[in-house]
Amino acid sequence: METEHFMRYCYKGSLDKKLVKGKIVLCDSIGDGVAASEAGVVGTIMQDAYYEDVAYNFPLPASHLGLSDGLDISKYVNKARKPTATIFKSIQREDDLAPCVVSFSSRGPNPITSDIIKPDLAAPGADILAAWSQGNTVTGLQGDRRVVRYNIISGTSMACPHATGAAAYIKSFHPTWSPAAIKSALMTTAFSMSAETNPEAEFGYGSGHINPAKAINPGLIYDAGEEDYVRFLSGQGYSNKQLRLVKGDGSSCSEVTKEAVWNLHYPSLGLSVRSGHSITRVFHRIVTNVGSPESSYKAIVKAPNGLKIKATPKALRFNYVGHIKSFVVTVKAKLGETAISGALIWDDGEHQVRSPVVAHVSL
Repeated sequence: METEHFMRYCYKGSLDKKLVKGKIVLCDSIGDGVAASEAGVVGTIMQDAYYEDVAYNFPLPASHLGLSDGLDISKYVNKARKPTATIFKSIQREDDLAPCVVSFSSRGPNPITSDIIKPDLAAPGADILAAWSQGNTVTGLQGDRRVVRYNIISGTSMACPHATGAAAYIKSFHPTWSPAAIKSALMTTAFSMSAETNPEAEFGYGSGHINPAKAINPGLIYDAGEEDYVRFLSGQGYSNKQLRLVKGDGSSCSEVTKEAVWNLHYPSLGLSVRSGHSITRVFHRIVTNVGSPESSYKAIVKAPNGLKIKATPKALRFNYVGHIKSFVVTVKAKLGETAISGALIWDDGEHQVRSPVVAHVSL
């Protein structure tokens, strides 16, 4: 019975080569396919409740199914006198849900500083077709002899290079910009994503999907330097020892003005509140003009029922590149659900500098 149990899952060494050689086998879990390949199997159908919104590479023809479809095949295999199967070549299709945050991607809210929205951005990370080293096989697994110039893989190891490349692209146009300025450009110009296909909304995709072509000309940037973060960390209760580990010097929290998290010049605005309660929060922000030398921006507010957003002043007038202006955002929210979100957009007719505003239930 134990052997039959392991055979169901196609574990290494569990398959009888005499029974499975030259056949397609049904496995009750997803694996790398090596055990089946070593047993002489020509194809495998894997069924389980693992991630179904991302593709995998195997050393042999394979199909990955959910439990419902897998159960249908299992019933067919056990009832048919001579069950047959064919695994067809993969086909390309357009995904109407894209862009959508993949199921295995981490979600917010931020467990440490709940009033800073995390994640910041979404970037391409699932089923990415890219150049592949010919010094390795498609899977890198034993028995796989396929060598290709391009391959498809998924994960943080794909999203991070996209985001990093986008940041480097912006830096090539603006070599003096700080990391905070580059982040701001990416966040305020990101493509908006749909909460209908991403139920966690901003806690799934942050400010949206990166748009590098637009980020090189964001119009305005929310910049922040070392001292801004020092004041923020001091306001978060960091000790002198913790602050010195961050700064690498003999700084003391008593030497700086403690700043509330809501006054960090971040490109998004977040506030947490207990369920069923109302809250009013005031955010102080500073923006720098990096667009047209003479420009005027007006505040556009998008807020659903239960969320009120007010910007003061309602317009910002800039006279030169590098001109800095401050403004205040007052947000009122009443939560009867997990989260509610809107946006503040500074618009000069050419640039739309968008910041998500999210009120959510405290952790």
